[in-house]
Amino acid sequence: MTLLANFSKLNLECGTDEAGRGCLAGPVTASAVILPDNFSNNLLNDSKLLSEKKREHLKPIIEDEAISFAVSHVFQDDIDSINILNASILAMHKSIDKLKPQPNFIIVDGNRFKPYLTIPHQTIIKGDSKFLSIAAASVLAKTYRDLYMAEIHKEYPMYNWIKNKGYPTKEHREAIKKYGVTKYHRKSFRLLPEQFKLEL
Repeated sequence: MTLLANFSKLNLECGTDEAGRGCLAGPVTASAVILPDNFSNNLLNDSKLLSEKKREHLKPIIEDEAISFAVSHVFQDDIDSINILNASILAMHKSIDKLKPQPNFIIVDGNRFKPYLTIPHQTIIKGDSKFLSIAAASVLAKTYRDLYMAEIHKEYPMYNWIKNKGYPTKEHREAIKKYGVTKYHRKSFRLLPEQFKLEL
């Protein structure tokens, strides 16, 4: 399926997406990207459908060719405080804040968003596999979040975040069971299944 250039037909339309919503540790990371109208790339797609090698290949292409792009993290303490949905939207808003020039229209992956200033927006389910700017945002959000998780892996290598990126894999949950929680874990999430009680 060929991804579409824009939804609104307005110039300076930005796409935004997040990565890390379902993780047990680390930030939720969002990106916002404004691509030129003539941008084209046959490889670009929803980051979840791309290998790590392909995402890393696309990252500098997106950054070089975008009119503007930005990436923002919202960390685990804020996620615990305001919940993951609000944190995801906040990360998107923080990314849009950094765009220069300001977009005239915002397209958002998924079905939940809060208005940003007075700029019109549209939520699009599976938007990251339909529109180039959302796909680009998904790639940047994923690559920057993975980079962050690789950094904190050095501090707590026993959780193997460099591989599982903080997602609730069996290995990650076994490590939580064995070593307990870190300052990077989201305390509001169910870190272990019911049969394993954890003192927080």
